[in-house]
Amino acid sequence: MFNQYILALDQGTTSSRAVVFNKKGEMVSLAQQGFAQHYPQPSWVEHNAMEIWATQLGSAQMAIAKANISPSQIAAIGITNQRETVVLWDRQTGNPLHNAIVWQCRRTASFCDELRAQGHQDSIQAKTGLLVDAYFSASKIRWLLDNVPSAREQAKAGKLAVGTIDSWIIWQLSKGKLHVTDPSNASRTMLFNIHKMVWDDELLDLFDIPRSILPQVVPSSAIVGQTAVEVLGASIPIAAIAGDQQAALFGQGCYSRGQAKNTYGTGCFMLLNTGEEAIKSTQKLLTTIAWQLGDQKPQYALEGSVFIAGAAIQWLRDELQIIGSAAESETLAASVPDTGGVYLVPAFVGLGAPYWDQYARGTIIGITRGTTRAHIVRAALESIAYQARDLVEALCVDANCSLTELRVDGGATTNNLLLQLQADILGVTVIRAKMESTVMGAAYLAGLACHYWADLSELISLIGSEATHFNPNLASEIREANYKKWQRAVKRAANWDTEG
Repeated sequence: MFNQYILALDQGTTSSRAVVFNKKGEMVSLAQQGFAQHYPQPSWVEHNAMEIWATQLGSAQMAIAKANISPSQIAAIGITNQRETVVLWDRQTGNPLHNAIVWQCRRTASFCDELRAQGHQDSIQAKTGLLVDAYFSASKIRWLLDNVPSAREQAKAGKLAVGTIDSWIIWQLSKGKLHVTDPSNASRTMLFNIHKMVWDDELLDLFDIPRSILPQVVPSSAIVGQTAVEVLGASIPIAAIAGDQQAALFGQGCYSRGQAKNTYGTGCFMLLNTGEEAIKSTQKLLTTIAWQLGDQKPQYALEGSVFIAGAAIQWLRDELQIIGSAAESETLAASVPDTGGVYLVPAFVGLGAPYWDQYARGTIIGITRGTTRAHIVRAALESIAYQARDLVEALCVDANCSLTELRVDGGATTNNLLLQLQADILGVTVIRAKMESTVMGAAYLAGLACHYWADLSELISLIGSEATHFNPNLASEIREANYKKWQRAVKRAANWDTEG
């Protein structure tokens, strides 16, 4: 086959990556370039959108060169991206009017507080599956229109375009011919009705955002257009778009209802596939669109996140200085058979799902005269696994299902002890794929669209090869007794930073 490769672009929060894959799902080459973070005020976070494009283009060119292939040998491009971050740009020049406002930015928090106070939470959640928060894109777009000189007037005149990072990258790849996004990214804007699959007129009115500046919503896996020849040296089909966490769910092969993945980074993102049903959460989780394959019905997911996961190990290394490296946490924790009754609740910035307690604070409980640094390090690793179980418990209540396995990715999954602890604490098998799944998801979605790979069963066979399984070996009565102690520890940490 002349077109022998898939190019996956992974535009993240701190760097842009490009990976060339072959038919076996193997990585042929990888290139990565970082870019600057901008903090114009406390709690404000911005990126230079042109720098994002330059690093993404540069990494793509480098990956193609390192693979020693011609651009014409690329069957399709798949794109995955940091979610919720938005760019506003001029349709004529393609130049951004302002820095991109990043998903982490809290500048619109007070406006979101007003929306909740006005009673909009229930209607917004019913339509979008989201909790009202500055995390999502809608309030960021409104801020840009209100604060960039003449932006609102230009928008009403049809001169501007807005989009999440996937839209921005595709606009640049196509030299302005394509202004598109996919349902997984649209569902993170707080403007998209995830049941009707349309931009919602009432939400557009509420946020005062003209429909004309928004991208067309196209399937996550479909050929939506071509790159301009001058960009990469060939006209290449653009065949996949997915937000990073949804791409990871797809890259892990979680194609059936009830399958879940957890990404272990600074924090944790866990997604559970709920099939064609968009389940409204009663556990303060998010309902989101996972993906849409061609003209098929969209697939949905429930999503939960914890704030501190790998960051707990960084804290042991940098602040407490009881380990010299993250890798040392595994060997030191393995030097003791258990935590000696110690529980560490890493609520350094409050607790995320399913607690949502901004006043909780970090707590270490169960210390005795015999407690060593090894026990505390092991307790920190266990805290990551216990928080993941908290998410699983909430997800399974919402979805009325039981988990049979958990697929995992992220930097912390190099720690074998952590994954064994996770299997023991959950009581299910934990499966680590052979490589990072976000960029794999983008490649798989693109390969399906252009028939590079035949179907989902072929992808499952690729994912299953070389995966590592961690099976639980802890007695269920011990598992449940320990989890109850963890829950008691969380209660001790809850609402710590309040009076009374």
